[in-house]
Amino acid sequence: MIITVSLIWFVVISFCCCLWLALGIRKRKPGEPPVENGLIPYLGCAVQFGANPLEFLRSRQNKYGHIFTCKIAGKYFHFLCDPFSYHAVIRQGRHLDWKKFHFSTSVKAFGHDSMDPRHGYTTENLHQTFMKTLQGEALPSLIETMMENLQSVMLQSDTLSPSKDRWDVDGIFAFCYKVMFESSYLTLFGKDLGNDKNAARQEAQKALVLNTLENFKEFDKIFPALVAGLPIHVFKSAHSARENLAKTMLAENLSKRENVSDLISLRMLLNDTLSTFNDLSKARTHVALLWASQANTLPTAFWSLLHMIRSPEAMKAANEEVKNILESSGQRVDPSKPQLTLSREDLDNMPVIDSIIKEAMRLSSASMNIRVAKEDFLLHLDNQESYRIRKDDVIALYPQMLHFDPKIYEDPLTYKYDRYLDDNGQEKTTFYREGRKLRYYYMPFGSGVTKCPGRFFAVHEIKQFLALVLSYFNMELLDSAVKVPPLDQSRAGLGILQPTYDVDFRYKLKTQ
Repeated sequence: MIITVSLIWFVVISFCCCLWLALGIRKRKPGEPPVENGLIPYLGCAVQFGANPLEFLRSRQNKYGHIFTCKIAGKYFHFLCDPFSYHAVIRQGRHLDWKKFHFSTSVKAFGHDSMDPRHGYTTENLHQTFMKTLQGEALPSLIETMMENLQSVMLQSDTLSPSKDRWDVDGIFAFCYKVMFESSYLTLFGKDLGNDKNAARQEAQKALVLNTLENFKEFDKIFPALVAGLPIHVFKSAHSARENLAKTMLAENLSKRENVSDLISLRMLLNDTLSTFNDLSKARTHVALLWASQANTLPTAFWSLLHMIRSPEAMKAANEEVKNILESSGQRVDPSKPQLTLSREDLDNMPVIDSIIKEAMRLSSASMNIRVAKEDFLLHLDNQESYRIRKDDVIALYPQMLHFDPKIYEDPLTYKYDRYLDDNGQEKTTFYREGRKLRYYYMPFGSGVTKCPGRFFAVHEIKQFLALVLSYFNMELLDSAVKVPPLDQSRAGLGILQPTYDVDFRYKLKTQ
């Protein structure tokens, strides 16, 4: 009997293996890129890629050349590693679809109905909404509100409660999380209780924000797993956190808030007039927007502040830049009356702080630019080679390969605060690889039509944050010799990577 059962299992397993070999392995056709199926059914190369994407891609580039195909979680990804050929993908709108992947990922992570018009629902053109409310003429109002909220959170609430007479100790990531999340959240989504100065109402407002922050953290922890396809019901606390966030974003709750940004106001209007989603699905799209506004901004603020504090030269140069801008407009720093203003023009005239942020993002960005083939087509590369791409295959650019390329960036693993400054101390925009000028050399925000529409506001709010902490606080690391924490690779492909652990620092108000 035991032998019979063992024989049956042997036959079943053998059949499954044969089926996988017959149907689960792609055979390279003439004209296609080299293909690697991996050893694990369905997953393919997913485990190796997830462990260290940069090293995995570099090893395959050395083995196969500038383009190759890997099976990852049931899909075939064509990785293009030649930066001079990036434009061949970015400009290829006729054959490549960027919406399909992004729509399906958003549905998996946030649980709203599909935004793909082909699935029968009607909703607003999100890209147009973002462009209208996060760029151009919309920026000055966002900048002004963010400036007010940052100073209020830093100096007029109990979020920090800093003093001139004592040092306060905190983790840099924890510090950035508290200050930036609350300030940005209030800027975009407004205040539940308005600007009422009553102490009890202020305390209630703070409790609501902290509750939102905790729910966001809980949900964000498992975000990579959701993108990978795991159902959120596996993670009970994260599922509860996401639904709690959605409840706060219901139209009946948002409509009661004051000082809501034009972005949220317009989305609420379009939801009422165009969207065929139900109320909960509409609310979940707001949760998606909340995540998009925070998930990359928070770690960027951390890396920028950490690297700036670690570099005396960067601190000195940034301090001088901020001081000169404030003096030129006749402003005086007074923590008891925090009313500093920085206009859009002021923020755009901060090449040092801009370079500090860019270098921090270069070292921590691990986004993946995705396009899906609409049909079989021929992809023409810069070196005159052409490759056949099959319908529904994914073409991926992984800019971290670009950012860490020693042929573009000298000593690429070292933080250099002035890497993006030219000889005149202004923004450097010209980079070369082996003597040839690059069109693409810095890509933390994506590329082409998939470029983050909120990138200008994101960079401006981090500049505001750095300018204000420089103006109001003395800051130093508890351990001046502390090493930069490693990147958390679990979020590779999603944007700016978080640190694997926090770094302690201390701060106190400056004596004016």
